[in-house]
Amino acid sequence: MGVDPPATPPACRGRLTEHARWQWRPADGGDPAALTEAFLAAHGLPLHDLARPATHHPDGICGAALYLSAAAGALLTNAAPGPANPADLPEVAVVVYRHTDPPPPPHHPPPPWWHSRWTESWSPRQHADAVTTVRDAIGRGDVYQVNLVGHAAATYTGDPLPALARLARLPGARYGGVLAGTGWAIGCASPETLIELRHGTLTTRPIKGTRPATAAGRADLLTSAKERAEHIMIVDLERNDLARVARTGSVRVDDLFAVRRWCDLWQAESTIRAHIADGLGLADLLRAVCPGGSVTGAPKLAALNHIATCEPVGRGASMGALGWIGPDHLDLGLTIRTAAVDTTTLHVWAGGGITWDSDPHAEVAEAAAKTAPVRAALAPTAPHTHDR
Repeated sequence: MGVDPPATPPACRGRLTEHARWQWRPADGGDPAALTEAFLAAHGLPLHDLARPATHHPDGICGAALYLSAAAGALLTNAAPGPANPADLPEVAVVVYRHTDPPPPPHHPPPPWWHSRWTESWSPRQHADAVTTVRDAIGRGDVYQVNLVGHAAATYTGDPLPALARLARLPGARYGGVLAGTGWAIGCASPETLIELRHGTLTTRPIKGTRPATAAGRADLLTSAKERAEHIMIVDLERNDLARVARTGSVRVDDLFAVRRWCDLWQAESTIRAHIADGLGLADLLRAVCPGGSVTGAPKLAALNHIATCEPVGRGASMGALGWIGPDHLDLGLTIRTAAVDTTTLHVWAGGGITWDSDPHAEVAEAAAKTAPVRAALAPTAPHTHDR
């Protein structure tokens, strides 16, 4: 399979070869943001002052794919780490690519892809009970909003990469692509920008609010006081996150509560921009925006502590950052609508933001609607005698 991580520069696809790779797990110790910046600098991508970008050259080092998990992001905020990762994945992976002519892919067909029935990490009742627990915490004034995420797993046989690549073709997958390592791979169909930096301008596009992609669903989303309140809360949170790395007074909301389509769902998205402050490096930026506010809650630290106690398993590859870092720009998506594999198991995650007005059963249904297109794209391509 060719090089195809999310946000790879289109002009460079098909002529990239891996140059260097670094992976991090909590047992390795150290600050993953600082170590990421140091590794990239050592391999031709110095990012110690993002306000002064370098030039992208058509030869030599092109850029790097970066994956940083939600758990690694929580560590950067000194929050509770939460349950263990259900997938055997690194928490950070950086792959540097250089321009060259990669060898042609092998032409032999992959073995048939199959996975077992999904095993859920919690039942609908347990999910609904967790929503009620969060609502009780909101009622006490402990927190204003918490994003709750569930997980499902299935064993598999065959080559998972073509199945994961199908996620990139889902409608609205702004950050569609695959990043793979030895014994693991991540496939993404995310529509959400965690952080983008081009020409000195930082952009984040939080998504909050979901309805079926029908005329009635669109009208309901636009008129829902609950969804708008939930959305504005996260816009304010992410404005504050950007302010930590922005020039004073430069943070602005360019597009508030715009309705976009992802697969068969309408979602509300806002666009927040700011001018980056001088002297800030990649590590500073990652500490400011990870983990993303739309998948944590408000206040962020309090929400992360509730997430750690309410969710049955770790978030794994979901709700983190995945995208591209070049000498002249960076573009990281938030890993919603994301799947991952380790050597034996396929994993998916889905969830939603919980506020005081949330209905537990509606939240369970919304999470199921979000994960349905991902599961459909990953469906087996061959029958299996043990799964009938």
